[in-house]
Amino acid sequence: MLRVLTLSSLFPDATRRNFGVFVEQQTVGLAARDDVALTVVAPVGLPPFPFDRRGRHARLAALPLVEDWKGVTVHRPRFRAWPLTAGRWYAAALARAVTPVLDGLAAGEGFDVIDASFFFPDGVAAAALGRRYGVPVSIKARGADIHHWGTAPATAHQVRAAGRAADGLLAVSAAMRDDMIALGLPGDRIRVHHTGVDHDRFVAGDRAAQKAALGVTGPLVLSLGALIPRKGHDIVMTAIATLPGVTLVIAGTGPDRAALETLAVGLGVAERVRFLGDVAHAALPAIIGAADVMALASASEGLANAWVEALACGTPIVITDAGGAREVVRSPATGRVAMRDPIAFAAAIADLLADPPATDAVRAGAAGFTWEANRDSLFDHLSGLVAGYSAEPVQAIG
Repeated sequence: MLRVLTLSSLFPDATRRNFGVFVEQQTVGLAARDDVALTVVAPVGLPPFPFDRRGRHARLAALPLVEDWKGVTVHRPRFRAWPLTAGRWYAAALARAVTPVLDGLAAGEGFDVIDASFFFPDGVAAAALGRRYGVPVSIKARGADIHHWGTAPATAHQVRAAGRAADGLLAVSAAMRDDMIALGLPGDRIRVHHTGVDHDRFVAGDRAAQKAALGVTGPLVLSLGALIPRKGHDIVMTAIATLPGVTLVIAGTGPDRAALETLAVGLGVAERVRFLGDVAHAALPAIIGAADVMALASASEGLANAWVEALACGTPIVITDAGGAREVVRSPATGRVAMRDPIAFAAAIADLLADPPATDAVRAGAAGFTWEANRDSLFDHLSGLVAGYSAEPVQAIG
C-alpha cells in the first residue's frame, strides 16, 4: 500500500468549487486505486485580522478544519498570508501551519511520500517537511508557479532551492520541463506528467442545440479563463471586432471585467460579446460544445486543461505558443497556434470558421489525455521515489 500525503493549496472547497479542479481530479483519481491510501492537506491562506473576517476571506475562515471531500479526507489548516510581502514568507508560514497536522498523521498510520501539487508555496514547504518526516518529496510545476513565482525576486530562490532538494519533479508539459531546466532545476529528476480529461463528460453534442440554449445563432467563439491580463481576453475581443457576425462568449470572473466591458463598447461589439461569469465545471461541456472555436490568448500557460477539454468536445482551438501548446495542437484539425495579437487571432479564427475540421478529427487530438493515464503515471512516479529513497534525520521546521 502506497501512503500518499498530497499537499495542495490549490484544491477546491465549498466556497470555490471551480478552484483547482484539475488538482482534485488528479488526486481523487489516485486515491481511488486499491493500492493507495491518500490524505489531502489543503492549507488555506488568510490575511491578518481584521481582513480575514471580511468577504471571501470570512467564507474561507469558516471552512471546516477536516472534511470528507468526494471520499478523500481533506485537512484545511490556516496559514497567515501577509499582504504586500510579494509572497516572501508564504511557504514558511504554510509549513508551520501544517506541521501539527502532519505530526498527527505521522503518529498514526503515517505517510510514505509527500506529493506537492503546485510549486509555490506548496513545493517549497514540502521540501522542508520531507526532511522533517524522513520521506521523499515530489513537486509538480503547472504554470505560474514557475513562470511567476520562479522568477519573482522575493521567491525565485525559494523555488530553485526546493526544486533542487526535491526527490522527484513533475512538469505538466515538455515545454514546462524545459522552462524548469532553464531555471536551474535538475533535468534528470523531471518527468512530464500530462493532464487528463473526462471523456465521458466532455463529448461532442448537438452544436446547434447547444448554441440555442445560450441564445446564440451564427458563428460562436469562446474565451475561457480568469478575467486577468495574462489570459488575453482583450486580444480575442479585438480580433472578434474584425469578424462581422461572430459572437464572443467569455466565461470566467476576475478584476478585469469592467475594463473588458468598456472595451466591448469602445470596439462597437457590446451586442456581440456576452459575459457568462463564473461557470460551474459541470456546465462547461455544453458551453464549450456550443462554440465553433475556443480562442485563448494567454501570455503564459503550462498545459491548459481547457485546451484539451475543448478538443474532447470537438471544438478546435486558437492559442498562443505558450507552454505545451504544440503538444496539444499537433494537426490543422485541432486548431492553430497564433501570435499573441488581434490580427493573428482574427486570421486563425476566420480560417477555422471558413473550413471547420471534422469533429472526430478534433476529438482525436484529446485521445491521449486521460485521467486514467494521469493517475497511473503519478502512481508509478511516487512509488518509484519511495522505493529509491534513503531517509534523512528528522529536522525541525523553523
